[in-house]
Amino acid sequence: MHLADVVPFIFLLLLLGCSARPLYPLPSRRNDKSKQPIQTFRPFNIAHRGSNGEIPEETAAAYRRAIEEGADFIETDILASKDGVLICFHDVTLDDITDIAEHKEFASRERTYEVQGVNVTGYFVVDFTLQELKSLRVKQRYPFRDQQYNGKFSIITFEEFISIALDAPRVVGIYPEMKNPVFINQRVKWSGGKRFEDKFVETLKKYGYKGSYLSKQWLKQPAFIQSFAPTSLVYVSNQTDLPKIFLIDDVTMPTQDTNQSYWEITSDSYLDFIKDYVVGIGPWKDTVIPVANNYLQTPTDLVARAHARDLQVHPYTYRNENQFLHFNFSEDPYNEYNYWINKVEVDGLFTDFTGSLHNFQEWTSPLSPDDEDASKLLKKIALMISEFSKT
Repeated sequence: MHLADVVPFIFLLLLLGCSARPLYPLPSRRNDKSKQPIQTFRPFNIAHRGSNGEIPEETAAAYRRAIEEGADFIETDILASKDGVLICFHDVTLDDITDIAEHKEFASRERTYEVQGVNVTGYFVVDFTLQELKSLRVKQRYPFRDQQYNGKFSIITFEEFISIALDAPRVVGIYPEMKNPVFINQRVKWSGGKRFEDKFVETLKKYGYKGSYLSKQWLKQPAFIQSFAPTSLVYVSNQTDLPKIFLIDDVTMPTQDTNQSYWEITSDSYLDFIKDYVVGIGPWKDTVIPVANNYLQTPTDLVARAHARDLQVHPYTYRNENQFLHFNFSEDPYNEYNYWINKVEVDGLFTDFTGSLHNFQEWTSPLSPDDEDASKLLKKIALMISEFSKT
């Protein structure tokens, strides 16, 4: 046999077997079996409210951009409208990131409610129907970010958010938070005595989200459930085996439902308790490593103690702007990613800039199992070519 006879065969092997990312049909013809699976060999890239460093947070455009940029998970905050529809929005009030002030028809809706022990005045999500909320437009939270998309996108529902993930060209996980469940349950009522948490889990089940962490079902449609309220996490653990993450606020903030201090919920005894209900914790990163004068101080042992209990650690929030980068990193977000991934050894990162984290990981991560297999195949093909060239 001559080399010319085997070159087409070898080329076919190379085309089909060597790529770390499989070939796909056109988007309209995709199905679950053809989708690239979610990676599980390096820390998760969690798109915090979408790619909100570029596009206004929690909008369809921000989530689609995050998927384009390589997010493993798209993250969202779930609240409820006056008529009980679950929506994607972070704040309990609409004032800061919508054009509510321009809607004179809603001028009489301003209220003062107690939220986590503090009186808050504003236009509350829970006082507007979904139809009314849809009439508003979202804007950037920070003035130093791109303002060109202000007023172009509307608030989306939890179901719309899920559809964005399921319609992605590869497997993209979701990371929804049960936001302010105490407040929502006080202000919004559902038939049959159902709670906010019940509606939350019902929605996940409706779209097929189920399965424990890394199970076959979970890998098909990955999801983490997150909350700052431990009682809500315990409550939904009886309804779904989806993995849950216990969020941990700043050292000055008690839990909203049990009024426990930061020191209580990060103690060994509490971690021993909560590990029966969650697979990990999501702490504010400046509590994992304290900061003084914009310099990182001596790291705490929280990550080590969590890992000792097989709990993952997904800190928040990583932002690229100099306002948020500590001096230790020389105003370089890649230095920050390198420190947290390779020194602190966290298991996932909430970031406003999905693309930069994805690029850093692509350039610096060791080969995935698929890449290693492809490398071995390339060596075999090179050997075959060498052997046939001798005949």
